[in-house]
Amino acid sequence: MSNWGQKEWDPRAPRRILVCPDSFKGSLTAKEAAASMARGIQQVLPQAAVELLPLADGGEGTLEVLLPALGGEKRGLWVTGPLGDPVWAEYGVAGERALLEVAQVAGLTLVPPQRRDPTRTTTYGLGELLRAVCRDPIAEIWIGLGGSATVDAGAGMAQALGYRLLDEAGDPIGWGGGELARLARIEPPEQPVWQGKCIRGLCDVQSPLTGPLGAAAVFAPQKGATPQQVRQLEQALQQWARVVERDLGRTVDGIPGAGAAGGLGAGLVAFLGATLESGIHLLAQHLALAERIHRCDLVVTGEGRLDEQSSMGKVVGVVLELAMAAQKPLLILCGQATPAARADLAARPLPIGVAALCDRIPDVTEAQRQAGHHLEQMAACELKKFLA
Repeated sequence: MSNWGQKEWDPRAPRRILVCPDSFKGSLTAKEAAASMARGIQQVLPQAAVELLPLADGGEGTLEVLLPALGGEKRGLWVTGPLGDPVWAEYGVAGERALLEVAQVAGLTLVPPQRRDPTRTTTYGLGELLRAVCRDPIAEIWIGLGGSATVDAGAGMAQALGYRLLDEAGDPIGWGGGELARLARIEPPEQPVWQGKCIRGLCDVQSPLTGPLGAAAVFAPQKGATPQQVRQLEQALQQWARVVERDLGRTVDGIPGAGAAGGLGAGLVAFLGATLESGIHLLAQHLALAERIHRCDLVVTGEGRLDEQSSMGKVVGVVLELAMAAQKPLLILCGQATPAARADLAARPLPIGVAALCDRIPDVTEAQRQAGHHLEQMAACELKKFLA
């Protein structure tokens, strides 16, 4: 590669390289992925100044990435997990600000594959966590919404916070997205523990609550739903939205991000009066991502699966935007990459390299088992190609 504006690469000279990946879900945290990439880079450019900046978009890893930048500390407690079993959930506190992560209390990784069923999984533990956080002198609560195992629109959270979600007979409905079809009435608590606190939901998608791009249609299958359950959940979410509008006076269906975390984005707005915003844009601001990209000569990022959603509020999409704005070459290393995503990147007016582990190691189990080693080797190999 030689056409980099006014510069040309000389592998013998030290350069500034920014390594800023997301996690490789189920295989590597963002911190682990960044370290593996850096080791591969230094095999090729041992004199390069390599800066590691693990990223997250509001999903799992957000706490680990953002809390150090805020100067906060971790705390934790036992709460109800997505299947009703106790789970240990960590959260962060920085001054009067608390940082929560849905993946800690209702994450997909907390549910074995054979037990994944979003008609039954619950966000009840998030409500318990919020109750605990609200006992402290906290003014602002940030909630990272990605990585959930649920499609209950935050109903479980609301139940833990004192909302009464009732059926036609006046009896409380149960846990899980499937129960929302029975919802007939919502009664708010008399003394909300979150009153007076600013609550911000950090979204990793901009999906609406319902419809072909909504929480059930797009994300429920990833959480274990069958086609029949997807239809069941879509109808249940529509029923929930109707009752919310009538009893709470909030229209939430069309809000961007309402479908995040199985409709929890809509639930935060409906039950807590929260605002929704892009998780990666917030992190980018607090981690000075644009400034770091501007200072470097090459950006290296990645994620587990590069697809059409990657450019819609995900880490790789925002890194791409900022690299294009700064006219910095970009190398994307991922676990898998769809043809559509590759074609989109190939059409960009910027030097972009894309490589996927599955192209090198067709056995997915093997690729995940030694993901760090394979990512390191791929980083070295692809960097050589990129610099040629």
